[in-house]
Amino acid sequence: MKLYEFIIKPLSPFGTPLKGDTLFGHFCWQAWHDPDILNDGLDHWIKLYDENPFAVFSSAWPILSTGGNRFYALKRPDLPLFWLFQEKVNDGIATMRERKKNAGRKWFLVHENLKIHLREEMFVNDAELAMRSHTEFYADMKRFMRGKEKHCFKVNYLQPHNTINRQTMTTGEGMFSPYSSPTSFYYPETELALFILINEEATDAERMKLALERVGRLGFGRDASTGQGRFDLVKMVEKELPDASDANALYALGPSVPEKDTYADVYFSPFIRFGKHGDLLATSGNPFKCPVVMADEGAVFRPKSEKDIHKPYLGRAIRHISKSDPRTVAQGYAPCLPFNLEK
Repeated sequence: MKLYEFIIKPLSPFGTPLKGDTLFGHFCWQAWHDPDILNDGLDHWIKLYDENPFAVFSSAWPILSTGGNRFYALKRPDLPLFWLFQEKVNDGIATMRERKKNAGRKWFLVHENLKIHLREEMFVNDAELAMRSHTEFYADMKRFMRGKEKHCFKVNYLQPHNTINRQTMTTGEGMFSPYSSPTSFYYPETELALFILINEEATDAERMKLALERVGRLGFGRDASTGQGRFDLVKMVEKELPDASDANALYALGPSVPEKDTYADVYFSPFIRFGKHGDLLATSGNPFKCPVVMADEGAVFRPKSEKDIHKPYLGRAIRHISKSDPRTVAQGYAPCLPFNLEK
């Protein structure tokens, strides 16, 4: 498989987080509507997905340019804090304050060569990440943001909606009551990196680019019909697979379902995907999928076998999750970065 970086620029708020398994679902619908996206069609590759995935998607990660260097802002690895930060004070209250500060440093910076180093200076909190982005703004955007008291890289808020009774053309009680849904938007001028492993027997980077452009134009995730989930595809770059010569662990770039009896140690935050069909099946008799417990992005795995260190992805396919269409498969795979836990 070959690794590609697709850089996207958000154009609107998002009702659904840009996670790898959801991006995979959008790509599958594009391949269903356009048989030329995948050689031999989607059904052929879905049958082979357990042993031979045709594409593996990461979640979307912010890109920063600092001091002439380019970095990706990834989620802090799901390791215990004492593994990442050394406590520098002995006083009880000061120690608790330092631990609280470190717990807020939820991002860590990885150089564009994708080599992970768990040094303290590579970890930042949300405000620090936003301020680093602020230094790269154009002059007009800096003037617009001047005087803002709080800088957050990603803001979550509740988007109010009204359901209209088309008979009375009003909202009212019961099912026609106003409601709110969680939505988020990114800091101005943010660019996000998607890392996608492509099996070139199935498709190529140009067709993947075409599919992502269509997703960005039509809208990603929930409330796409109201204008949410829009993005531009800015650039596509082939990346070298990271060197795994001295690695002893893997960092997952998206949610995953790890294989059984493969890892000696696993550090992760559980993430439950309450999936729902999109596109044509969104209005089926039962559009909801079975819940799936996943290891969220940022999970760290220590394989038992050295050969698994050199594999560019981890995880497995997830089947038997839909009563509407038994062919449905979810991405339990995730691209991963090899690294050394002791360095």
